[in-house]
Amino acid sequence: MATPLFELAGVSFAYPGFAPALEQVSFQVAAGERVALLGANGSGKSTLLLLLDALVFPTAGTIRMRGEPLTRAAADDTAWGRRFRQEVGLLFQQADAQLFSPSVEEELAFAPLQLGLPAADVARRVDDALAMMDLAPLRRRPPQTLSAGQQKRVALGALLTAAPRVLLLDEPTAGLDPRHQARLLELLAGLSETGMTLITATHDLTLLPHLADRALVLDEEHRLAAVGPVHDILHETELLARVNLIHAHSHRHGEVLHVHPHTHIIAHDHGH
Repeated sequence: MATPLFELAGVSFAYPGFAPALEQVSFQVAAGERVALLGANGSGKSTLLLLLDALVFPTAGTIRMRGEPLTRAAADDTAWGRRFRQEVGLLFQQADAQLFSPSVEEELAFAPLQLGLPAADVARRVDDALAMMDLAPLRRRPPQTLSAGQQKRVALGALLTAAPRVLLLDEPTAGLDPRHQARLLELLAGLSETGMTLITATHDLTLLPHLADRALVLDEEHRLAAVGPVHDILHETELLARVNLIHAHSHRHGEVLHVHPHTHIIAHDHGH
C-alpha cells in the first residue's frame, strides 16, 4: 500500500487562550486525491488547512507527510522547508492577507524568482498565470486596489507560478462572480487531471460535487463526524442537519407537525 501524502492521527489544536479548534481528528489523504473539508463556519476547516500547510502545529497528535513527521523543527529546516513550500500552496479565504507586491505582475513573479528560475522561465510562468486567471488587463494594478474576487484570482495565480503538487484551498469560490467561479472550477478540474492533490475547505454544498470526490465532515464540536464519497455524504441529510450544513424545515398537517431536513443543493450537470 502506498504511503499516504498526509496522515493525521489524533490531532487536536487550540489557539492560546481559546477553546480547542480541533479535537482528536484522524484521517489520511492520498496523493492526487480531491478532498473536501466540509463543515459549518467555526468547525475548524481553516485551522485544519493551516496545520496541513505547517503554519501552525498540533497541540496533541501527529501529522505526517509521506511518512515523515510534519513538525515545527522540520518546517524550520531550510532545505526541507523550501521543498515543502514549493510543493504545497495555501489559498487563504481572505486573499488580501497573502498579497504584498506593488503590482499583479510582480506578485505572480515572486515565487518563481525565489526559486531562482531564469528570467525567461519567470516571464513565461507569469504570462501563463495572467492568461489562466483572466488577469492580463490588471497586470500593472496594485493588488490592494482590486476587488475581493480579483484578489483571490491573483493569489491563486501566484501559487500556481510555483508549480505546486498540492493545493490547499479555503472557500476558493467565495467572492467570485459566476463566470470566474465556473472558470475556477474548470481550472481545478484540469489541475486534478494532472495529478495535483486538491484539499478544499467549503460549506457550499451546491459546488461540492465539482470540488471533490471525497468529503471529510467536521461537526460543531470540532471533531470528524464522517468520511465518505461526496455523493454519499450529500444524501446523509440527518448528518448534514446535525453538523449545521442544512436546516430542518417544518410544516403542519392539521395538528401534526412534520419536520424534514431541508437542503439548498442545486444539481449542476456540466457533462462530466
